[in-house]
Amino acid sequence: MTRSRLEPRAFAVVMLLACTLSAPAAWAAAAKPPAEQAPLETLVVAAESTPTERLLDGTVEAVNQATVSAQTAGRVTEVLFDVNDVVPAGALIVRIRSTEQVAGLSQAQAALKEATAREAEAQTRYERIRDMYQRRVVAKATFDEASAGRDAAVARLVAARAGLDAAREGVSYTEIRAPYGGVVTQKHVRVGESVAPGTPLMTGASLDALRVVVDVPQSVIEQVRQLRKAAVYVDGQRVATTSLTLFPAAQSESNTFRARFDLPAGLQGLAPGMFVKVGLVLGEAERLLVPRTAIVERSEMRAVYVVSPDARPSLRQVRLGHVRGDRVEILAGLVAGERIALDPAAAGLRARQPAPQHD
Repeated sequence: MTRSRLEPRAFAVVMLLACTLSAPAAWAAAAKPPAEQAPLETLVVAAESTPTERLLDGTVEAVNQATVSAQTAGRVTEVLFDVNDVVPAGALIVRIRSTEQVAGLSQAQAALKEATAREAEAQTRYERIRDMYQRRVVAKATFDEASAGRDAAVARLVAARAGLDAAREGVSYTEIRAPYGGVVTQKHVRVGESVAPGTPLMTGASLDALRVVVDVPQSVIEQVRQLRKAAVYVDGQRVATTSLTLFPAAQSESNTFRARFDLPAGLQGLAPGMFVKVGLVLGEAERLLVPRTAIVERSEMRAVYVVSPDARPSLRQVRLGHVRGDRVEILAGLVAGERIALDPAAAGLRARQPAPQHD
């Protein structure tokens, strides 16, 4: 019992001696001056010339959008695509019963064969009568009759060929194909319905080429005509338009001018019918732009670390404007010539360290 009570006491004495011996080393390490820290990566804020814009609401629409209609009468036998299906260019989308059209094609083919035979017979007879007429064996009236018969047979052959082309076209009308690749936006018929020429069958749009339609106020129409520049804001990104089509006359109801701005190909996040913000460029102005990575976001506050001449960073709240690519506009909180930290995390660590003491 005595030995078991002494063992914990001996262990405590040993640990106390170890701590006492290691304390001077720890105090010495703490007394050493901190290692020289790497300098912060900074940027001197400067004013840059950027576009001055008038923001308006615009509507996205597809450049290629159409409703395919029936060109012949018949009953719908097959609808191969539904809404939101992607359709390649030239794909069969609707099939109409073609019994009558196929019968007409067979009739046109038979008529062509007959006309071909009649034309060959008339040509042979004409050549025979011509030789006899040259030998003065037959009268001129007989020769004229053979010549007229040949010309009529040739005309009937041409008409038969045209009739065959029309019959083939009629058969092709029973298979409706997509005029270009795109997405089905509406389906107007179902299997079993009867259609006539002009009946809408399917509506589609190509998402490869989009544009934005904007009603421009007459107060800025002259500036828009001269500069012909605009940008669309998509998910906080500024995307410049590629071309402008401006309608020449104002709309009497609103006294605004309709304008169409084409968007770059392959732009993601947009679909026909969406509303977007469109910035009409009216001129240029000097603004402050900083990298988006230098912005500190804390709840609803936006700030940057401003580096003083003695390399001490301090957090300062700023007010942001439009995002321009990988940079953002500073509306308030900074002035040109100030230096900011590009790495907010490193600047935050540096700001929490005590300031160096000077003798």
